[in-house]
Amino acid sequence: MRILLVEDDRRVAAALSSALGRRGYEVEHAATVAAALSAAPCDLVLLDLTLPDGDGTDLCRALRRRSSQLGIIAVTARGEERDRVLGLRLGADDYVVKPFSMVELQARIEAVLRRAANAAPERHLIEAGPVRIDVTARTVTVDGRLVTLTRKEFDVLLSLARQPGVAVPRDRILLDAWGTTWADRHTVEVHVGSLRGKLGDARLVETVRGVGYRLREV
Repeated sequence: MRILLVEDDRRVAAALSSALGRRGYEVEHAATVAAALSAAPCDLVLLDLTLPDGDGTDLCRALRRRSSQLGIIAVTARGEERDRVLGLRLGADDYVVKPFSMVELQARIEAVLRRAANAAPERHLIEAGPVRIDVTARTVTVDGRLVTLTRKEFDVLLSLARQPGVAVPRDRILLDAWGTTWADRHTVEVHVGSLRGKLGDARLVETVRGVGYRLREV
């Protein structure tokens, strides 16, 4: 899960980057509007509205024009109602006023990411090697054999199948299947183990050490 942190105060940025990193996020820091606009693609932007080379509201508008699915949270000392309303009208999904707790920020990040995931168009049929998933019917077959999964096992498999061949972090799986990253990560391991057994070939779901899991394409 990649977060772009747009913050001109380097001490604040360092503290936030460290806290988010401990929670499993990959964080890129940009201190200016120009750096933010040239940053690599990400899942969510934490955006300070006071920047040295421009106004964060203009950056928010530019980022929203690029993508309607990108999560944007304004994180700023501007706490006046007119500032909050302006930020939301320009495309921010949420607005957090400094100072704030990491517990609050984490909850808001998860809520925005859930909304973005729910708004994204879902393919009805997903195929990865011998695995075929009917998202609408919530059925799974392997080489034509119907596999019966629990609701959570299906959600874990779907989280992996959305990006076949790509390592999916454990926190992403937790967010997709449980709606939070606060759950015990051992929960993911237990469900992946059960899923491997039911798919009939443990090699279909590969462990990516230090990251998470990957669904093989072949």
